[in-house]
Amino acid sequence: MAARNSAAAKTASAKTAAPVKKAGATGAKKAAKPVVQATGKAGVKKAAGAATKTVGAKKAVAKGAPAKAAAAKPPAVKVPAKKAAAVKKSAAVKIPAAKIPAAKTPAAKTPAAKTPAAKTPAAKTPAAKTPAAKTPAADTHAVKPSTTKTSPRGSAGTIRVGIGGWTFEPWRGVFYPEGLTQKRELEYASRQLTSIEINGTFYGSQKPESFAKWRDETPDDFVFALKAPRFATHRRVLAEAGESIERFVASGILELGDKLGPINWQFAPTKQFDAQDFGAFLALLPPQAGGRALRHAVEVRHESFRDPEFVALARKYGVAIVMAGDSKYLQIADLTAPFVYARIMGTTDAHAQGYDNAALDAWTECARTWAAGGTPKELQTVAQGDAAHQARDVFLYVISGHKVHNPAAGIALIERLKR
Repeated sequence: MAARNSAAAKTASAKTAAPVKKAGATGAKKAAKPVVQATGKAGVKKAAGAATKTVGAKKAVAKGAPAKAAAAKPPAVKVPAKKAAAVKKSAAVKIPAAKIPAAKTPAAKTPAAKTPAAKTPAAKTPAAKTPAAKTPAADTHAVKPSTTKTSPRGSAGTIRVGIGGWTFEPWRGVFYPEGLTQKRELEYASRQLTSIEINGTFYGSQKPESFAKWRDETPDDFVFALKAPRFATHRRVLAEAGESIERFVASGILELGDKLGPINWQFAPTKQFDAQDFGAFLALLPPQAGGRALRHAVEVRHESFRDPEFVALARKYGVAIVMAGDSKYLQIADLTAPFVYARIMGTTDAHAQGYDNAALDAWTECARTWAAGGTPKELQTVAQGDAAHQARDVFLYVISGHKVHNPAAGIALIERLKR
């Protein structure tokens, strides 16, 4: 009976071993896949360990040592054969548990999911470019902002200082910076000075588009003075200049808008004073055009104008007499209008600023006196008595002389007026 039972047990054990071998092989193949897929070090080690145990179990079955194959579960040695087979099946079934680490593989990708966050600093790159937005300002190093509008201390008129014209080749590299294009010279000059006397209008008419262009290229508080056409002033009978005057006023000068300053009617050095004829000329000058008030000044150069009657005529029509300083022409400093028009012509090449310091200081004080309503005592007047004491705007131009240094003289005066 015992022999029969022993034989039966061996037969059952042999039958049981075959399924275990197949199950082991299948488990080994399934365990191999998670090993390939694992991306973390821990997952590789665990999967490798599971595969090693499976191979060991396979060898044990091949040698007919079921007890050792079940050694992974120590209690299986003391269990009857049938239960041992069940235990072995249970062990084989648990081999796929090696997939558990692989199931965590997606979690291993979590750091990769943070990659976009690593790009956050890159999102600030545009902010790093903010300084570059200031580059255009570097392009204007040659064109300084206008800070030269000057007014004297206290209640007085505005003082503007300028030069005649802006196109003069010797100024390039001296007044104008090297490399500054000619088309930008007015833009530059109008930001160093506060006014410019346009003399091109003296020789011929200009287009309305030109006046508009000059207006747009200059600062808001800049003002132009215009020299009227010589066709109106260089004639034998001034009373017949009406048509020339009208043509000039209608030529487009109003395109300058608020930047239209006084108009200088300059006469030839040979033109002598004739009270009747000159009075008729002054009567032709329009006080306004297009709803805008016009300011007129007359520049006379013949000694015959040193006449109180001439001064009286100018006051009657509210026309300024151009004050010529440091000039070979006569000087008439009588105030005859609500503004002062002065042209100083004494610059020399002996001084980098055209004048020495004493002369610059003297003209600065003259400008302040005019603006406050007074007449500088050191200047020559013709008529008896003083004009009405009132604040006046002053237009002071550095003309002729050593023309190369005229801009420097103008800038030096502006600097003194700021003090």
